[in-house]
Amino acid sequence: MIGKLIEGIKRTGAPIVVGLDPQMKFIPASVKKEAYDKYGETLEGAAESFFLFNKAIVDAVCDLVPAVKPQVAMYEALGIPGLQAFKRTVDYCHEKGLLVIGDVKRGDIGSTSLAYATAHLGSVEIGGKKVEPFGEDFATVNPYLGSDGVKPFVDVCRENNKGIFVLVKTSNPSSGEFQDREVDGKPLYELVGEKVREWGEDAMDDSGYSEVGAVVGATYPEMGAKLRKVMPKSFILVPGYGAQGGTGKDLVPFFNEDGLGAIVNSSRGIIAAWQKERYASFGEAAFADASRQAVLDMKKDIGEALGK
Repeated sequence: MIGKLIEGIKRTGAPIVVGLDPQMKFIPASVKKEAYDKYGETLEGAAESFFLFNKAIVDAVCDLVPAVKPQVAMYEALGIPGLQAFKRTVDYCHEKGLLVIGDVKRGDIGSTSLAYATAHLGSVEIGGKKVEPFGEDFATVNPYLGSDGVKPFVDVCRENNKGIFVLVKTSNPSSGEFQDREVDGKPLYELVGEKVREWGEDAMDDSGYSEVGAVVGATYPEMGAKLRKVMPKSFILVPGYGAQGGTGKDLVPFFNEDGLGAIVNSSRGIIAAWQKERYASFGEAAFADASRQAVLDMKKDIGEALGK
């Protein structure tokens, strides 16, 4: 699957993933009205507004980027209707030719971890027929429980040609409370990076990159440079661009000399672009066009930083 992601990045010239993390405050009144007219001011109505919002943005940007990253928590907040909107979003993105990174941050042990992996990356057999529950192409994984929690995901990836991104150094300000602690003379995030490299040795793709990638925040470029060397064959999913303060120049250390090795996420900076002063001229009705422009501006920023 990482090979398909690389193909998409090369085709679009955009190492960018759009975070589809809808919140009611981001959704224009016209979209809410359409959803509420159909389902009322209910969980079903709110979930419908999420899907309609996502659909419009996907239609506007699908030719510009290779992938999207829906954050499942936003959908879970709306209960079962929200999860149905999550699945509809995954399916629609696939229809538009996009790869989907399920931002689910799962991690447990044994059969429980296998069940999480199966839900998001695998399939279940029902009456002799195999069915994909959610069907994402990649998932984010929490490594806190160690190999017992990650190996089931790696196994499912190998069986289904899927991939994962393991949390290594996250972009949030308090990440250092644990991740920066020294263990045997090294920061914990570096030790996790070494395990990512090890787990990835059993899941190499013909592209030369592993199906086991890492999440490393754009807000920590110096650590990103160190981890790039620790995990030379792992793709890095880089959150923290835009709304969290990361800029194009901060991203350079995350890439390899071949210009690959990283894909940068922006969520609020793209899907809520219409609410920002920079894109105010688009207006509420053209919210999806504002998102498209935000992607174009992000692509230009990253390209200039990488000398492209």
